[in-house]
This record gives sequence, structure tokens and C-alpha cells, in this order.
Amino acid sequence: MAGKRDYYEVLGVAKGAPADDIKKSYRKLALKFHPDRNPGDKSAEESFKEVAEAYEVLSDDQKRQRYDQYGHAATQGASVAGAGAGGAHDPFDIFEQVFGGRGGAIFDEFFGGGGRQGNARRGSHLRVDVTLTFAEMAKGAKKTISLRRHETCTACTGSGAKPGTSRKPCQQCGGLGQVRQVAFGFMQVASTCPRCRGEGSSVEHPCGTCRGSGREVKKREIDVQFPAGIDDGTQMRLQGQGEGGAMGGPAGDLFVVVRVEPHALFRREEDDLHINVPVSFSDLALGAVVEIPTLEGPEKAKIRAGTQNNEQLRLRDRGLPNVHDGRRGDLVVTVEVEVPKKLSSRQEELLKEFRDIEEKHPGPKRKSFLDRLSDLFKR
Repeated sequence: MAGKRDYYEVLGVAKGAPADDIKKSYRKLALKFHPDRNPGDKSAEESFKEVAEAYEVLSDDQKRQRYDQYGHAATQGASVAGAGAGGAHDPFDIFEQVFGGRGGAIFDEFFGGGGRQGNARRGSHLRVDVTLTFAEMAKGAKKTISLRRHETCTACTGSGAKPGTSRKPCQQCGGLGQVRQVAFGFMQVASTCPRCRGEGSSVEHPCGTCRGSGREVKKREIDVQFPAGIDDGTQMRLQGQGEGGAMGGPAGDLFVVVRVEPHALFRREEDDLHINVPVSFSDLALGAVVEIPTLEGPEKAKIRAGTQNNEQLRLRDRGLPNVHDGRRGDLVVTVEVEVPKKLSSRQEELLKEFRDIEEKHPGPKRKSFLDRLSDLFKR
């Protein structure tokens, strides 16, 4: 096969090198080129695959014998590491077997208990609901959230093993976390190792703090800043603030769901605020200056003479700030005529006089209606 380097050259050993020397050389090179130690380095990743492929062949007596006789042609088209046709294989498989599984002591030594983290599990996400008053929502607020969560054990740094000891590869699965069984006489079925429960390793001397779990429960207080104008139902994601991961895995996230208490006067529509203000008929007819409540306090607004019932006034920049650019919406004021339920004798007298005048001089809308009604009856 053109282009491939000699496997002995790849591992840096002589052709007649004993198996122990081949394994020792592989350990050294695999750690050197492992992707976790060379993040983003494609060249190191390719070297790691090349080293793993060479060791896969030279560590097997039969494959090595065929390779010594026929060279790369002996492996062409053959399955490698039990991957199936075409030679596709996972270089991490042989790496994990040599180093005692994904949770083995070699991983602890070189990668701080993490390694490839094949058995590492990310921590669960957490959710908390936080209620803001309308005023807190409008101005922005800082809240302290108290919660209890699992975190990586400080005593054993998440390994679950007593300080000074380490996890041992599972003897039943060889550190893979899975066992294979033959079903129906020809098919292999992989299942979770019953001995290590998929961990790939076990603890002989559990940590006294976490009792071998690798995590401990701690109470935490987290300060969260809620921006002004945040909407009800908004979900904020705080990365890495959830449950701690197992076996050195990353922590989950904390989702903070915002609940905003309703306001007694204002209702929200995006960044605008709406309010209904009751006024008298005379204020609409004659015009008036009325006091309008805003977020900053009362503000006077002019109602022009002849304003109609349910007509809207717009006070610019008196609404809520936009959470993205800070620009404020408007305050939309709907004026509503308040009809008195009880009248004094003087009010009743004046209104009757006003009604008599209206009968003789109806407004344009009422006059148009009466004219159309008259035309209808004439037909």
C-alpha cells in the first residue's frame, strides 16, 4: 500500500523488537499525540491514528507474522480492531485497552482523571423559577439564588477513590465498560458490564468524603443579573452552574425561568406599556390636562377638546427598555368616558338642558345617522 510508513518505523522500534518494547513505545507515542493533549492539532490526531494502527498490527502475533512476510498488503481490506470490513477502526479502542480503560490509573496520571472521558458523564441540568416584581423587571434587578447541587468531590477530585489511591480497571470488561456475549451462535451483543456498571473501572478504597461517588452535595448562592425589560417566561441559561459531572465529566447548566408579577395599572405589549385612564365627558368635550401615571411617577398630559371615547394618546419613551439595545417603548393611554351613576339635582338640570340643545343641534355623526334613518323610513 503506497504512502504508508513502515509500522516498526512508526513505533520507533527494530523489526525483531520484543512485545514489551513495542507496548512501551506505543504508550509513549500515544500519550504524546493524544488529541486531548493536542486540541485542534490535526497533525497530532493523524499521528495518533497512525501509531494506534501500527500497534494494533504489531501487538498481535498472527497479524505481525503476516505483516513481516507481506508488509502492508497483509492488512489491506482486513478488519482492524474488530471494526468490520474496509479496515475502519477507532484508534481509541486499542488506546483504552493498553491503558487500562477510560478510567484507568494512566489516565488519572496524565489527564487528571479525565483522559478521553469516555466514561465521564455530564451533570444534570437544573432549573429554578425566579419571580420579579413589575418594578424590578422595568429597572433591572440582581437576585441571589440559593440551591443545593452535586459538585465534584474536593477530596478525591471526582475519582471516587481515597486520596493516595486510584481507580482500577474492571477485570471483567478490561476497562471498556461493556461486555460482549454471543447470541444465536453467531452474533455478538454488547451490554453494560454488570461488575462496573459501565464505569470501566472500580474503587477498592472509596473516598471517605463522597463514599466513592466522586461527587458531594453543596449549598451554593449564585448572583444573577436580570436586565431591564426582561419578559415574563424568559429562560436564562447559566453554563456550568448545574449538577457536577460524574467521573470528571463537565457540569450541567442552570436554567433560570423568569416570572414577572402583573401590575395593577399597566399591561405590557412588547416594549410598550398600555393603561386605561377614566375621564369625564366634559374633559373630552372641553379639553383638559390630566395626570397620567408612568414608571417614573405622575406626568401631566393634555387632552384636546373633542377627544373621543377610547381614543389613544401616546407618550413617547415612557415604556419599557428593550433588553437588546436599551431603547424604550411608549406609554399608550386609552381615555375612557366615565358615566356617573348618580347625579346631583344641579348636574341633572344642566345635562337635560345640554340634551335639549343637542336635539336641536346634533353632532355630525348623530346627524348623519338620523338622516340615513329618515331616508330608510321614507322608502
